[in-house]
Amino acid sequence: WLVLALVGLWSLRLGGYLLWRNLKEGEEDRRYRKMRESTGEGFWWKSLPKIFWLQAALAWFISLPLLGGVDPAPPLGWIDAVGVALWLLGMVFEAGGDFQLAGFKADPANDDKVLDSGLWRYTRHPNYFGDFCIWWGFYVLAVAAGAWWSLPGPLLMSFLLLKVSGVALLEGDIEERRGKYGEYKRRTN
Repeated sequence: WLVLALVGLWSLRLGGYLLWRNLKEGEEDRRYRKMRESTGEGFWWKSLPKIFWLQAALAWFISLPLLGGVDPAPPLGWIDAVGVALWLLGMVFEAGGDFQLAGFKADPANDDKVLDSGLWRYTRHPNYFGDFCIWWGFYVLAVAAGAWWSLPGPLLMSFLLLKVSGVALLEGDIEERRGKYGEYKRRTN
């Protein structure tokens, strides 16, 4: 029940945030728009294997700690407490980072500036760091339930966040949009 409650809270928070952001901005995420434009005609059918089947496969691997962590047999112990603490740290950084960034972007005076206060002074991507901690927290909970074999889940999520769809994708062109980002990048983890 603990794992189900934590993944439910995480899902509600992330889903609610994405819904709010999309309704507020009223336009598609620029990364998805770019992907659609580069694919050309027939995106609707080309996207089925390229995006949706791929995401389904990734979700299966990433969710391995959830599958292993729902074992009701072992009593909760100190390893579970470590997993929950890591999850909580992640939720604070992910939700806090998103909240701070939304407030920063809401001010037109910040259009060419870089957010470097709050959680953003500790890491260039507190929301990705938070997601990283959340999934490693789920893994620790899975280990407490005996599911050490679910390690591919957080490893894959870490790789995706750092090298594919998270940091690498976002930082690919951010210096073009925000001129002082290079300086921020040099001084911030």
